[in-house]
Amino acid sequence: MTKDPHQILKSLEPKKEFFVGIDSDGCAFDTMEIKHKECFCPNTILHWNLQVVSKYTREAWDFVNLYSKARGVNRFLALIQVMDLLRERKEVIARKANIPDLKPVIEWTRKESKLANTTLEKYAAETNDPTISQALRWSKAINADVSEMVHDIPPYPFMKESLEKLSKKADAMVISSTPVEALEREWMENGMDEMVRIIAGQEHGSKKEHLAFGAKGKYEDNKILMIGDAPGDMKAAKNNGVLFYPINPGHEEDSWQRFYEEAMDKFFAGTYAGHYEHDLITEFESYLPDTPPWKK
Repeated sequence: MTKDPHQILKSLEPKKEFFVGIDSDGCAFDTMEIKHKECFCPNTILHWNLQVVSKYTREAWDFVNLYSKARGVNRFLALIQVMDLLRERKEVIARKANIPDLKPVIEWTRKESKLANTTLEKYAAETNDPTISQALRWSKAINADVSEMVHDIPPYPFMKESLEKLSKKADAMVISSTPVEALEREWMENGMDEMVRIIAGQEHGSKKEHLAFGAKGKYEDNKILMIGDAPGDMKAAKNNGVLFYPINPGHEEDSWQRFYEEAMDKFFAGTYAGHYEHDLITEFESYLPDTPPWKK
């Protein structure tokens, strides 16, 4: 990878009239549940010594990463949110659990835009901070488990068909906060890596930066579309002034079928923006709450 992680995005030259960015986990592939429930959460309990409140850690982890408006957030930001939820939960307080103080990690996330193992490794070497080193061990353990466990998962029905159809008129790019190594493996495994121009992951910056450097200013705004299953995907699109198509959590197959049969044609025809997009986003937002169920 070049010294400038954005260079590969900046150098992308349009070949088609339209641009479509596609998130990967939980959007293209049904990998969110297995990754978070079998890889992320167990390592969080193990590496941060949360065995005494494992039940509540799992509930908090799943809420933040799967079942709330934070869905799809970067793992380091998710870790911070989970610890905050645990720290204030009465059952955790009653058990006198020692919830880790993540101030060094918080400080790093505030000054680093590329929240990835590569940048954290460099920071750990510079600071020699035990909490930073622990966060790095935790993150590397997650990647190792994902590499071992998550494989042979095909894209959602109508996803690959959609990619084949849109590639006739649009340049496509993977836009994800997942490490590039895992993304390349999953897209190659399904024979879809050559159907996109670039596979951009957490090492290339945020999703907002992926869109900004890869598409903004190269295509007309109403000809740029971000497809995603999380509010962060929508925020990345709206912060760049471009369009968003939601893949609704729990209704992914229906969402991809609607995109294949209806929404894609509206996008290419220039009739997607406005009431149609607004109605889709309203429906999407209804699936993800702000408040954890244990607070109600």
